[in-house]
Amino acid sequence: MSRLRLTVRARLTLLYSVLFAACGAIVVAVSYTLVAQLEATGQGQGNDRQPSAGDLTRFAAECRSAERSPAPNPGILVKCAAYYQQQGAQGQRDLTLSHLLEYSLITLAVVIALGAVLGWIVAGRALRPVHLITAAARAASEHDMSARVAARGPRDELRELAETFDDMLGRLQAAFEGQQRFIANASHELRTPLAVMRASAEVVLDNPDSTQGDLRGMAADVRAEVDHAEHLIAALLILARSEHGLNVHEEVDLATAAEDVLDTASLGDRQVHATLEPALISGDPLLAERLIANLVDNAVRYNLAAGDIWISTGATADGSQLTVANTGLVISPADTDRIFQPFQRLSDRTSRDGFGLGLAIVASIATMHGGTVTAHPRAAGGLSVTVTIPSGGTASSTGAGSPRPCLSD
Repeated sequence: MSRLRLTVRARLTLLYSVLFAACGAIVVAVSYTLVAQLEATGQGQGNDRQPSAGDLTRFAAECRSAERSPAPNPGILVKCAAYYQQQGAQGQRDLTLSHLLEYSLITLAVVIALGAVLGWIVAGRALRPVHLITAAARAASEHDMSARVAARGPRDELRELAETFDDMLGRLQAAFEGQQRFIANASHELRTPLAVMRASAEVVLDNPDSTQGDLRGMAADVRAEVDHAEHLIAALLILARSEHGLNVHEEVDLATAAEDVLDTASLGDRQVHATLEPALISGDPLLAERLIANLVDNAVRYNLAAGDIWISTGATADGSQLTVANTGLVISPADTDRIFQPFQRLSDRTSRDGFGLGLAIVASIATMHGGTVTAHPRAAGGLSVTVTIPSGGTASSTGAGSPRPCLSD
């Protein structure tokens, strides 16, 4: 047999009713006791000793005998009159107390019933945000996260819970929408090299007069597209890894990582101006190096011929800071809001110059390390990107105040 399960509203109503009944019973008991003691005190004034039941019985018999006597004793009759008056007062007292108890219990029962009804109404109003949260949770799905509680009323704990739930739904909606955009863009980016490889193969295979040179050209096109897809997949894997959380906590010097990146980067004819001071953080060395490499690659890729790149590291009051700036085309401040989103490029969307994932990976790695990343267009053209990460340690005093040698290609 299943156990009866009461709702929260029913339990609250029952609790209100029990507490109200207990308090009402206490009030009735105290009132009855005080009235009874007051009556007993008033009746007992002037009597030094209360007669026993036997004495009262004998006195009542004497009164009846005196009343039947042809020549009664006047003193006995006076005492009998007083006795009858006292007995009448006692009866009236008992009747008064009986009526007081009866009416008090009836009133208590009515008030308890009224309190239960009001408790049911008040509990329902108090739990309304909970019902709204339940309805919003049921309405929310992977394809529609637009449901909101939008609770109103006094700013209490339940409204705070409802607003927190709305904030959570907003974050989930943004995450789902970002995931859907990411999947759609990734599918499109991966479909492009596959379509090119298929078209190259079909052109050669459908031509019965294809020569060895045609086959070699097809193979070169396929290899280029395979490299393109491989680089895209590698970038997606790095982005996925950076979004899964930080598993490695090692002391990393951004200045040393920047030197390693500059030693291996393909800078072309760009001039690098580096000011590298110690900037210690706690995190994943590989991801930190990837963050710097992506910023440098972005500064090289979207630069002018024989342009300049400035890279600096150092410690600030907010932590360790890395800044990479470059020359280039003039960028609108409005465009900087979207460059940290996956597959967003300021250049032509159809160009094959990058995937639009570099700065998205930078933002993800910075966030995973508890840091922030900001971008500001340079007035003369180009972009300046600053990453600030809480320091994982303090730089040693030796050489901490002197910049490292300037590196250039």
